[in-house]
Amino acid sequence: MARLPPTPTRPPQRASPRALRDAIRDKALALGFDAVGFAPARLAPDARRQRLERLAAFVDQGFQGDMGWLGDRTEERVDPETLWPGARTVVSVALNYGPANDPRAVLAERDRAAVSVYAQGRDYHDVMKTRLKALGRFIWDTYRHDLKVFVDTAPLMEKLAAQQAGHGWQGKHTNLVSRQFGSWLFLGELLLSVELPADEPEEDHCGQCRACLDVCPTKAFPAPYRLDARRCISYLTIEHEGAIDRALRPALGNRIYGCDDCLAACPWNKFAQEAREAAFAPRAVLDGPHLADLATLDDETFRTRFSGTAVKRIGRNRFLRNVAYALGNSGTPATSLPAVERLLKDASPLVRGAAVWALSRLAPAAFERRRRAVTEPDAAVRDEWSSPLPEERAQ
Repeated sequence: MARLPPTPTRPPQRASPRALRDAIRDKALALGFDAVGFAPARLAPDARRQRLERLAAFVDQGFQGDMGWLGDRTEERVDPETLWPGARTVVSVALNYGPANDPRAVLAERDRAAVSVYAQGRDYHDVMKTRLKALGRFIWDTYRHDLKVFVDTAPLMEKLAAQQAGHGWQGKHTNLVSRQFGSWLFLGELLLSVELPADEPEEDHCGQCRACLDVCPTKAFPAPYRLDARRCISYLTIEHEGAIDRALRPALGNRIYGCDDCLAACPWNKFAQEAREAAFAPRAVLDGPHLADLATLDDETFRTRFSGTAVKRIGRNRFLRNVAYALGNSGTPATSLPAVERLLKDASPLVRGAAVWALSRLAPAAFERRRRAVTEPDAAVRDEWSSPLPEERAQ
């Protein structure tokens, strides 16, 4: 929740609710947002109950994995007016980050790293927050209405808010789908203390399509509109802090930060547009870099290389864990083994453990010889050395 600077001294302008809504929409588009919509902050009792029941079922089944915060403040999470009792209108804004090409193409280049489209440019939180604050400042300076700004930093269900505001609908992959932008929208919200005319909510247009569900490498969707984060590659490579389940590691492929498969498979992307925001243009260091090069990063070079990007927030060790798994999946021992050897000596047990698994995949004979004489102080890494080879586990 972002705070605005001190209040100005000039008197506020008066505007009818409709004129105020139009002025906010015009200002948001002028600031560079690609879409802006309005929804009531107050929920009908039935809608509120349904949201609470769905969230409770998700948490009760453990689908949130390590993201325990999803089970906290549930009343506030489902109801904007409970989150802030002064809220009367949700202003939902969106930024398009559509890629120029199919992001799945890099998956065939197994010695290169696949990084989710959303993380290849500047961290969207920074872009969105700057513009939302500017929009909030315009509203406060001009009309003096109380407000609060949110960018994925408070318990607000932004995809549901976006659907109510008419941006799109929550598809079977649980992400927002837009008829204009496909599955490629960043979302942010501003809660206003004044009631404004609402836009029409968007309806679900998924129909019988299962493209997003069927393409998932780890089968993370137990049913349409339900995601088990514990199997989701985006969750595993970004949010999960420890070693990734051995059974899921081969399905990671060369994905080292996030996964775009379900998003890219959506047929509505035929209407998607390439992002016009320069900040979201892919950086060379994140547009299919070689895995072997990434394996050389120490903490300082990691921070420097990924400064200003979403990648930086997971830290060097978790990042190198993902790189090691991808090296193990590369199927190119000639280029990948030297990098794995380097990671086997890493100071981080998390990285060493992942490198042990990579060695077992790339060079089973060498792995078998070395584990007989290995000395390792960390119990988790010793477990990796003592685990059966892939062909032994398959028997």
